Amino acid sequence: MDHTYRPDFVYKHDNPYHDRLGEFQEFVLRDTEGEAFSGHWNEKYFKRQAPLYLEIGTGYGDFMMEFCEKNSHANFVGLDYRFKRSYQVAKKLSKMEFKNFCYLRARGERIALTFGENELDGIFFFFSDPWPKKKHHKKRLFQLPLLQNAYQVLKPGGKLFVKTDHDGYAEWMENLLQNQGQFTVEFKTKNLWEELASGVFTTDSAPFLSTFQTKFERIFISQGTKIKAFVLTSTKASSSLTN
Repeated sequence: MDHTYRPDFVYKHDNPYHDRLGEFQEFVLRDTEGEAFSGHWNEKYFKRQAPLYLEIGTGYGDFMMEFCEKNSHANFVGLDYRFKRSYQVAKKLSKMEFKNFCYLRARGERIALTFGENELDGIFFFFSDPWPKKKHHKKRLFQLPLLQNAYQVLKPGGKLFVKTDHDGYAEWMENLLQNQGQFTVEFKTKNLWEELASGVFTTDSAPFLSTFQTKFERIFISQGTKIKAFVLTSTKASSSLTN
C-alpha cells in the first residue's frame, strides 16, 4: 500500500503557503492536525451535533462554499493538498458569515486516520486529477484503498458522490467498483447534464449531483465535455455502528 496511508507518514514541505495558511488558523488545519479530531469532529471541533460531510479535493472551493451556505445545519470538512490554491480558498472562506466548516490542507489518502469509524454522513469526490498517462495510473486517488477507507469512515447507508470529466478515469472507476463489496452503485451516468436535459431522469427525481456545477465542471461543459458521475451507497449494516 502507498506509504501515504500509513500512520507513520510524515508531511514534507518547503512551500511558503504552508506558513501563510496559519493566517486562518481559526478554521484551517494543516498536515496531521486534523487527525487529532478523529472520531470527535462534532464534539471537539464543531461543538455541535449535526450531519458531517467531507469533500476530498475542494479545488477552488466553490462547491464547499455553496454547500455550506445552503446547508447551515450541516458540518463540513473540505480537504485539498495544493498549497497556493488552499490559501486562495481560505481567503474566500474567511469572508463567509457562517463558519460551519473546517479546511484541511492534507492528503486524501489519510481519511481513515482523520475520521473515526461511522463518523461521516457523506463524502464528495469531484474532478480528481485523472493522471491520464498509463505509467501514472498508480497515482490516481480513486483506488481500492480509498474505497475501503471511505467505507470505514462513512455511516451505514452513507454516500460517496463522484464526478469526473475524464472518460478513461470513469472507466477505471467503474472497473474498480465491480471488484469490491463496500458500495453499491445507486446511480451512474456517462453524460449527466445531457441526460437531465433529455428527460432520462426528471428534476423531481434528479440525483443530488445534478443540483450544482463546480467551477471546473462549468469549464468542462463549455468545452463540450461529458460529465461522468456516480452515487455510491455504503453496504454497511446498521448493526455495525459503534457506541
